Amino acid sequence: MGRRTQRGLRGLAECGPAPPRPAPGERVSGRAAAMAAVLVLRYGARSGRRALRECETLCSRRCLKTSHKLYSAVYDPNEKTFEKLLIANRGEIACRVIKTCKKMGIKTVAIHSDVDANAVHVKMADEAVCVGPAPTSKSYLNMDAIMEVIKKTRAQAVHPGYGFLSENKEFARRLAAEGVTFIGPDTHAIQAMGDKIESKLLAKNAKVNTIPGFDGVVKDADEAVRIAREIGYPVMIKASAGGGGKGMRIAWDDEETREGFRFSSQEAASSFGDDRLLIEKFIDNPRHIEIQVLADKHGNALWLNERECSIQRRNQKVVEEAPSTFLDPETRRAMGEQAVALAKAVKYSSAGTVEFLVDSSKNFYFLEMNTRLQVEHPVTECITGLDLVQEMIRVAKGYPLRHKQADIPINGWAVECRVYAEDPYKSFGLPSIGKLSQYQEPLHVPSVRVDSGIEQGSDISIYYDPMISKLITYGSNRAEALRRMEEALDNYVIRGVTHNISLLREVIIHPRFVQGDISTKFLPEVYPDGFKGHQLTDCERRELLATAASLYVAEQLRSQRFLGTPRIPIAKPKRSSWELSVHLGDGVYPVAVSKDGSSFSVEVDGMKLNVTGEWNLASPLLSVTIDGTQRTVQRLSRDASGKTSVQFLGTVYKLQVLTKAAAELSKYMPEKAAEDTSSILRSPMPGAVVAVSVKPGDMVSEGQEICVIEAMKMQNSMIAAKTGKVKAVHCKAGDTVGEGDLLVELE
Repeated sequence: MGRRTQRGLRGLAECGPAPPRPAPGERVSGRAAAMAAVLVLRYGARSGRRALRECETLCSRRCLKTSHKLYSAVYDPNEKTFEKLLIANRGEIACRVIKTCKKMGIKTVAIHSDVDANAVHVKMADEAVCVGPAPTSKSYLNMDAIMEVIKKTRAQAVHPGYGFLSENKEFARRLAAEGVTFIGPDTHAIQAMGDKIESKLLAKNAKVNTIPGFDGVVKDADEAVRIAREIGYPVMIKASAGGGGKGMRIAWDDEETREGFRFSSQEAASSFGDDRLLIEKFIDNPRHIEIQVLADKHGNALWLNERECSIQRRNQKVVEEAPSTFLDPETRRAMGEQAVALAKAVKYSSAGTVEFLVDSSKNFYFLEMNTRLQVEHPVTECITGLDLVQEMIRVAKGYPLRHKQADIPINGWAVECRVYAEDPYKSFGLPSIGKLSQYQEPLHVPSVRVDSGIEQGSDISIYYDPMISKLITYGSNRAEALRRMEEALDNYVIRGVTHNISLLREVIIHPRFVQGDISTKFLPEVYPDGFKGHQLTDCERRELLATAASLYVAEQLRSQRFLGTPRIPIAKPKRSSWELSVHLGDGVYPVAVSKDGSSFSVEVDGMKLNVTGEWNLASPLLSVTIDGTQRTVQRLSRDASGKTSVQFLGTVYKLQVLTKAAAELSKYMPEKAAEDTSSILRSPMPGAVVAVSVKPGDMVSEGQEICVIEAMKMQNSMIAAKTGKVKAVHCKAGDTVGEGDLLVELE
């Protein structure tokens, strides 16, 4: 501790106790002002301010070591960074950056496409400028338009978020040429780590464990097959400039290698403008664990512990947590030290992430380094107390890191679920589009953080990633964090689009996940026939039937009440018991309901259940207690025929509640015949037709590719369900199609 700091602390002690420590995320203007006044008066302006900075650093370190809050970063209003910063991104990450900028006193500029004109990040920013139409190549990847906005608004710095231009060395170079600060590493580090081939060679030289594979660029499909045979199947084919699971395929034989080469190169060209591919050995059944690093321009570098990211679908993360249940302190330290060694080898300066694959014996292998802020960075912030966006901005301005490796704690446990507008029943999540007719985040649940860029009325379109939000919960231990996540998912209201909350909830309560027995193959292993939603136990089935019946009766009672009742009653006396028939799945269940004060007594399967609740049918969330067990349910829809949809334990169940008499009569109602889907091909998701491989009159075999649909930058091969002759083709390359649109008919 320097002399000025010691004198400053003595001065503070002489003046009595310091102001209370700020709340999470709160600016410390009051505390800083009190400290500044004491130090400047006692030791002069220059010495006082210098000592103040040292005191704030000590305060920041103390907060890291002692805080168990979601956020404990210290914001010093006297530390000058930038007056105006442009965010070259959209959605939740743009909103996330803006929040920190506001705390740091930095004005913000948002860019947007024409379809994003009313987006949340546009409303949050101090200024907003349109950079083009909806397609990313004409807006968020349009460097010329973005550079014009920077000049027009006189932004001093640019934060790229993740994706889009965040790892584009040309963008960073153009910014530097204009004297604009790029909030991220320099172009050398972006080039070195952004190219998977070069990064692997650098990792080897830095003594980082690497996966066996081919270190050059694969020229064509034939060469890909030759290399794959030399390495030995299975192999991973992936884009050299890629990330986020795009341009990545696993191949188990020659045919899959050829197909993987074609799709990966097309996705890589579409997403990154670079179709170069590499091939390496696929580590079967691994864990995906990454190390967060933070480095400055003065040679200092830290590792901020790990994130467990093994729950994935299509090589994209779904659930993340920090720390990992799998790592022991020795392995954690070894991974952290190798990550820092790699960062120092490329003179890295900013926040970055070194990703590893870890096998069952805790051997770890370098996968890639992402030279940007990761999607899942909030879980690291929760357990360390750091604001990574703030640290990135400070480093970009030239400030040294305020912390030492010994300062970095693991306080508690954090879990993040990526909430997507996706149908989890289709390949664990195919995109869904639509307008959010109702949206309510579960912020009333303790220790919950929601990073989102949408609001009620927002549109989820085919042009961008279908993420709705990142839902983060924190606890003093893993069990507490998971309990809060379960509660938060039950209390999350999302209407208007299909979402993946049912899958997320099932993952976090699954015994294997709870025990920490996970790998990147968790989803296909646990759900080999695809995700089917929550499978009700007999007890849970009775709870659902009792809840649905109670909701039906509560609505019937509400319909009998009206204002201005005359003195002479004109309605029949209120009923106190109901004989109902409830349809659920393939079963029909007799249910008897009787009203007992403010609760209902419900008989199902010969067992009586006591159901209580407030029964505010206008509320999107209904808290129901069934024999002492509290459940949060959502009634999503109902109609005059008694059909209703109820979200229960995260999964949406379709039921039909009828009176006993109505159920008898319903037997005579004709049912609509199901469509024969073997002779037709419909689009399983909204997207754009990339290619059509057949024409009328062609013979196709079962499993043969018919066309390719691109949705949210991912290409999906549509195949024939049977052998036959093509009768009609209803689409062509370049068409935009919706979910359920007819693509091809077979005779």
